[in-house]
Amino acid sequence: MTEQTTPARRTIREAADTVLQRLPAIGKLMIIGKTDAVTHERIGPVESVVRDGDVLVCQGAAHDSRIETAGIASMIVDTSSVMRDQVYPRIDFNDAAGEPIVSVVGFGGLEPFEAALEGLSLETLTQAKEAAARKERPDVAADDPGRVPLEAALAAGVPITIAFRKHGFVQSWQGVVPKISPAMGFINVMDGDFHLHLPGGSVARWETQLSDGRTELVALDADGAPIGLSLLAEDSAAFGPALQTAE
Repeated sequence: MTEQTTPARRTIREAADTVLQRLPAIGKLMIIGKTDAVTHERIGPVESVVRDGDVLVCQGAAHDSRIETAGIASMIVDTSSVMRDQVYPRIDFNDAAGEPIVSVVGFGGLEPFEAALEGLSLETLTQAKEAAARKERPDVAADDPGRVPLEAALAAGVPITIAFRKHGFVQSWQGVVPKISPAMGFINVMDGDFHLHLPGGSVARWETQLSDGRTELVALDADGAPIGLSLLAEDSAAFGPALQTAE
């Protein structure tokens, strides 16, 4: 199937379990968990997809996503994203309100993506997707609470876990923070198999907890509600002075 004959947008008329089991065939891909306050992305091939109770677990060197398929009401394929002559095909696994619980973007172009979907029931959508308005964001403040423990972990040079949770989806990354790059209003942490994009101002403060003997910082918004982001470390020193202002 060529780029010229592939419809830009299609809906998949199959069970979500069936579609997610096809992910290993796509090759290198990005699994995206996103809210207005956090974007958490893991990048690499999915090696296997296994069931664990009510969830499907995407496993691999770069993946440990846990997806509750019962909440997936629709799956939309979009092949309209093209950068430098490369197609980045996408599947949004949406809830009943049409919002993505999780999204998957193929990094190998259209051919392996279409081959992975071969045999599934797909229906062309004639209505174009409404373009999201791009928000203008101010530069990230040097003392933005969201960057404080990340900067401390970068300075400490010790492994931490950056975890993300939303309804129906959990994903995490473990490693030494390689770099923090504030840009375009976001606090960005980017490694070869992981991207975190945290809008400036999303975190008002961090709440300190203990989780299985590890120190956990839970990000809270201005109303004191969790935004779905947490940082964990074996040693509380990994987050330095951040702990002193997290209570």
